[in-house]
Amino acid sequence: MPTQDMLGREVHVDDEGFLTEYDEWDEKLGAELAKNIGVAMTDEHWKVITFLRTDYKSQGTTATTRRVDAVGGFPVKLQFQLFPAKPAKKMAYIAGLPKPAGCV
Repeated sequence: MPTQDMLGREVHVDDEGFLTEYDEWDEKLGAELAKNIGVAMTDEHWKVITFLRTDYKSQGTTATTRRVDAVGGFPVKLQFQLFPAKPAKKMAYIAGLPKPAGCV
């Protein structure tokens, strides 16, 4: 399993740079991951990320944009505003979760 040095520590990642160990993530790392892909985090961004991490912990899989809308209450339009272009992929990356199997 490849590792990457981030914020002075080694984290486990896959070939695309997604974290593979749930417990290696913290908000400082999330902020750094967001910075790496050009996302300036706000309180609204963190609400989505918190939902994703909580949902992953209970479901065992990364939520799609549809689930983030239906269960999390964050409309797809808002997801695209907060995480432009590929929201599901960007949200999962920042949240330190595996890339979702499908976007919707």
